[in-house]
Amino acid sequence: MTAGHEPSDTTARALAETVRRLQSTAARVRADARARAAVDLATGILAERLGLLPAEAAARLARLAREAAVPVAALAADIAGVSGQARGQPPGPLAGTADPVTPALAAVADLQGAAEAVLEQTADALGAHAVALWLRLPGGVLALAAHAGLPAAEADAWSRVPPGVPTPAQRVVVGGAELWPGDLETAGPSVGVGSARAVLPLIDAGRRRGALEVLWPAPGPAPAPGPVLGGPQRRRLHALADLCATLLVEAGAAPAPAPTPVPVPPGDDTALLEGLPTPALLLEPVVRRGEVADFTLLRTNAHFRDPLGRPRDTLEGTSLLEVYPAACAGGLFERLIRVHETGVPLPGEQVRLVFQQGGLVLPATVLLAAAPVGGRVLVGWQTETARAGEAEQSALLRQAQRLARVAGFEECPADGRIRWSDGLHEIYGLPPDTDPVPLAQLARHAHPDDEPAIRRLLDTVQRRHRTASAVVRLAHQDGTHRYTRVIAEPLLDDHGRLTGVRGAFHDVSAQHRTEVALGATRARLADSEQETADSERLALRLQQALLPAAPPPLGPAGLRAAVRYRPAAQHDRVGGDWYDVLLLPDKRVLLTVGDVAGHGVGAATGMVALRHVLRGLAVTGAGPARMLEWANTVALREPGQITATAVCVLIDPAVGELRWARAGHLPPILVGADGAQVLPLPHGVLLGALDDARYEEHTAHLPPGDVLVLYTDGLVERRDRPVEESVDQLIRAAGAPGPDLERYLDRLLELSPADTDDDTCLIAVQSR
Repeated sequence: MTAGHEPSDTTARALAETVRRLQSTAARVRADARARAAVDLATGILAERLGLLPAEAAARLARLAREAAVPVAALAADIAGVSGQARGQPPGPLAGTADPVTPALAAVADLQGAAEAVLEQTADALGAHAVALWLRLPGGVLALAAHAGLPAAEADAWSRVPPGVPTPAQRVVVGGAELWPGDLETAGPSVGVGSARAVLPLIDAGRRRGALEVLWPAPGPAPAPGPVLGGPQRRRLHALADLCATLLVEAGAAPAPAPTPVPVPPGDDTALLEGLPTPALLLEPVVRRGEVADFTLLRTNAHFRDPLGRPRDTLEGTSLLEVYPAACAGGLFERLIRVHETGVPLPGEQVRLVFQQGGLVLPATVLLAAAPVGGRVLVGWQTETARAGEAEQSALLRQAQRLARVAGFEECPADGRIRWSDGLHEIYGLPPDTDPVPLAQLARHAHPDDEPAIRRLLDTVQRRHRTASAVVRLAHQDGTHRYTRVIAEPLLDDHGRLTGVRGAFHDVSAQHRTEVALGATRARLADSEQETADSERLALRLQQALLPAAPPPLGPAGLRAAVRYRPAAQHDRVGGDWYDVLLLPDKRVLLTVGDVAGHGVGAATGMVALRHVLRGLAVTGAGPARMLEWANTVALREPGQITATAVCVLIDPAVGELRWARAGHLPPILVGADGAQVLPLPHGVLLGALDDARYEEHTAHLPPGDVLVLYTDGLVERRDRPVEESVDQLIRAAGAPGPDLERYLDRLLELSPADTDDDTCLIAVQSR
């Protein structure tokens, strides 16, 4: 309530009656909850004794109560034999009350139970999945009074339906035929989008009070002979609709009066409201005992915003005193009554009002205007915050245009009038006091090479009457040019004649410079990508050339061997993995496997160097450890100082002995009749890591039939477990080698647990 403002007697009486009505509604809801239990019990008793369906029993109970001229709850209490408390009926409307809105909404408790009962009755028998009960409120607004099976958010969105929305329920309520699944009229907007539906009117005393809407999952209920829903099913739904209408009457709802004829039809109301440039409401007076006791908020226009943030559709059809009690007490109600009674419009007055809901209190200054329209009151109001917001929006728009370097223009050739917005002089490079330049003279201010584009723009707009655009270079007085996009559209009269041109100039110089820079960057990137691709192809070819698909024959040494190379999954990750099998002049066999750090040409050339170094050192007769020491010296002195892991094995088939050394590499695996064993790890650091590195050498026996396996980490390396676990898992999964070494290596590659997509090299040697 506004400070220092005491409500008039009329306002005080109206507010007091509204409070009493709301209290009565609350008491009615509580009484409904008590009575519903007795009604449910009596319905069950009738269904059991008379052999009726529950819906038919409920309709029979309602008909018996009507014939006996007693309330349904009282008759139900007698049938069920419950206590006298359950016989209590909800209080009826206040004496002399002519307001149909509040009593109708007081029936929500009974109707909610009815909606749930209807869904229960139709879900099993007919396959329905949701039910909606609609009530018609003054002004043609439909209220979703009760529902079952609908999501709460969807029910809230459809709680009020304005009269102009052609929902199936609205068609039925205003006098249309009842609707069944498959009827074309059921396709209108409503709750349960995509559902099949039946809509039946709720009729009391010959007047349509609302509608019962039953929904099925698409495409709808299963067809029966004849209509989609047969005669028995339709009779059941009619009985349920009669029950819902009866419960509405028993809850104390007075019959809805016929709409009062007014000079302004509802369609014109909507057009009038939407045609106003400011927020507006249309109010319907509620007359009790010869005086206006309240106003029903019929409609709002698209500009209207509730100060408390409530959606427009939840306000339409409600009581003004209930929605804005504090504002009405602060002078709003008195002004509206004065306009209605005197017929004198309120031209515009700043009023300090308070808007309150629950604990939220919002004082606001409102520019209020009101005028009588055909027995109703048209109210326009705009809060100070909204007016300030419009000014802020205009300021923001100007700032956005300045930052985006956009300016507009409009010109009318008939009277020579040209209007430029802020910033267009700057885009042209002209002083602020210079007269605007007509679009026809644009070529005088642009680069000569842009004249053809400007002629096409003017021809499209002025002769073809179509919107067109072009990018031109506007010449500034300092000798520079601004790249500017010009967009123009024609203004035509009702006969298609050109009356003017409007459009916008957008300075795109920064964008043009960025595009030029991006073009140069793309060219450099393309060159770099081409160089990288060439480098990767060279590395891949080099690696493929040095790693033959088959090892040399080892028959003279009494051995047989198989090799495999699996390249990386990505061509740009060509690595430095290598293998080598070399038969020496003394019938010994050199086996080497290694992995140079890195990828690409550098890794491939490092692999070439180390592979050939070890080949050359093998003819000296040195052992594996000594060969790795010399290879380490070479790695340290290579350009770029390469690093690599390697394992070097010398097999002497004459005595069945093998000697090996390693440089940070995974150890060999010896697979025999008794299973597989990982050979011990001799000490040895990476090649290229230390100047004075020393390497340890181990010796083992190679029995006939056993298989020696050398490999790189691409076979077993995983990110989630130690390499030792992966090696053990792979050997156990692969099983015994068998006589076919080629198939055995293929099986190892297939069962590889690695997840790094790295190169993989494999050597298997078997003693005969």
